[in-house]
Amino acid sequence: MNKQQLRSTYKQKRENLSSAEKNILHENIYQQIYELDISEVKIIHIFLSLEKFNEINTGPIIDYFRTKNIKIVVPKTNLKNNSLTHFYLEDDTELEINHYGIPEPKDAIQVPENVIDLVFVPLLISDKNHHRIGYGKGFYDRFLSSCRPNCIKIGLNYFKPISEIKDINEFDIALDLVLYPK
Repeated sequence: MNKQQLRSTYKQKRENLSSAEKNILHENIYQQIYELDISEVKIIHIFLSLEKFNEINTGPIIDYFRTKNIKIVVPKTNLKNNSLTHFYLEDDTELEINHYGIPEPKDAIQVPENVIDLVFVPLLISDKNHHRIGYGKGFYDRFLSSCRPNCIKIGLNYFKPISEIKDINEFDIALDLVLYPK
C-alpha cells in the first residue's frame, strides 16, 4: 500500500481501539520507555497527545522524564509553512488549544533543535526500516532533518511495523527506533 492508503487504514484501526485496549497498549509502551538507557539524555522533545485522534497518551511519559530531571520540550505548529517551533514545558507552563485542537505552550521559552537529545515522534504506522507515516504535512520530517545527527528519534505506535512503505522519498527521515506493544 502507498502512504495515503496506509494513512487511511491506520487512522481507522486507531479509531476502532477501545479505551480498555488503549490502556493495555499504553502500559506496554510505557514499560519499554522506562527500560530505555537515558543516561546521556538531558532534553527530550515529545508531542502533546491529541485525544480526538486517539494518539498515545504522552502525559505519563512526560511525568516519568520529569522524575529523572530531564527537560521536556514540546512543539508549537506553524500551519502556514508546516513547521514546528519548540518550547520548554515547565510545571507551570500554560497550554492553549489552537484552532485545530492541538495543545500548545503559551508564553514559554523557545528551544533550538540542536540542544535536543531525544525526540518522541507521533505516527500512524511504520515499516521495518523505521520509516513512518504521519498525518501527511511533513512537520516532523522537516523538524527531524534539522536535529543533530546524534539526536535519538523514537516513534510511538499502537501497531507492529509493516514490512515496507512503498512510496518513501528523499524527504522522509527514518527513525532510530519504533516502540509498539510487544
